[in-house]
Amino acid sequence: MGAPAHFHTKATELFFVISGSLQVLVDEEVTVLETGDFLAVPPHAPHAFAAAPGCEADVLLVFTPGMGRFDYLRLLGRVMRGESDEKEIAESAERFDNHYVDSSVWRSAIASGSGTAPGQW
Repeated sequence: MGAPAHFHTKATELFFVISGSLQVLVDEEVTVLETGDFLAVPPHAPHAFAAAPGCEADVLLVFTPGMGRFDYLRLLGRVMRGESDEKEIAESAERFDNHYVDSSVWRSAIASGSGTAPGQW
């Protein structure tokens, strides 16, 4: 599924593609990372990611400096299962340093690909 466009104010997010192909947005550029590729996204840079159209991707994500994100991932799971409202994600932006933004570039890239657009929280 992936993640809609967002940015972090305190953390650099690191991506390492273990296998498959990962479509990523950084600022206003969309590209595809392949097995073995590495990407570092600095604080304040809008970014998004999802498996490339027609592909799967296993990806290692690292945040530096580290911060507690398990509660955020649990919240996402509850929203995906319909147990929580999506507005809780927006309300948690400061707590988890996860700030969602609109990206017409990312929406276009997803629409022209597999049609499995991530949510726009």
